[in-house]
Amino acid sequence: MAHPVKSPRPQPAAQRLKVRRQLAAAAMELFTTRGYEATTVDEIAAAAGVARRTFFRHFRSKEEAIFPDHDDTLERARAVLEAATPGENPVDTICRGIKEVMRMYTASPSVSVERYRLTREVPALREREIASVARYERLFTRYLLSRFDEDSPNGDEPLLAEVAASSVVTAHNHVLRRWLRGGGEGDVAAELDHAFAIVRRTFGTLPAFTGRAPGAAPERAPAGAGQVLVTVATTDAPLPELMRTIERALQQHG
Repeated sequence: MAHPVKSPRPQPAAQRLKVRRQLAAAAMELFTTRGYEATTVDEIAAAAGVARRTFFRHFRSKEEAIFPDHDDTLERARAVLEAATPGENPVDTICRGIKEVMRMYTASPSVSVERYRLTREVPALREREIASVARYERLFTRYLLSRFDEDSPNGDEPLLAEVAASSVVTAHNHVLRRWLRGGGEGDVAAELDHAFAIVRRTFGTLPAFTGRAPGAAPERAPAGAGQVLVTVATTDAPLPELMRTIERALQQHG
């Protein structure tokens, strides 16, 4: 009599992430030494000490294998949004949320720098990275939309939400790329705060995000409250100019 096939037991989150990272390390090593095209899924699984079917329980393709932490990081970013206080400006909230992504990269600078080099060389890896970034943008856009007043007569909320979310992600990625190109060195946290200060100046005081009626004066914060010390650094891409352009466009639109 045939016995029923038992389904594999669900792995604890920590064990699941450990296996994913083992597969990712094996994939990066093989992509570097053998080349991306010449490396097979079977070789990655063997190098990680697991079966082929185990590989496909964790990743759908070999290009996905060098990004083991994005799923968990997305959930941490989501948790930041869900735990936000009702009075917090939602632009500030998503800036805090995407810091989880930066923490993922800075947790292992050497791995992140090598992965960045690989994604620059292999189009399939670059496409996978772009797809991962898009997931954060969608998460933040949905969050901003959820914070709008449903009875608002203004029909621009979807546009504002998408542009603001994209700007936060763009600011983060701008700083991240500079840090990776610099070998994973430097005060990336200070540069990220500087970039987010530019985004906040553009979007943080818009009535759509503050809950104020159009034309109402902003609430004056107590002296010293919410201030951020910013160190201005030379950049190799015009992020401030980009944000000023968006701000002017929104002012003209409004």
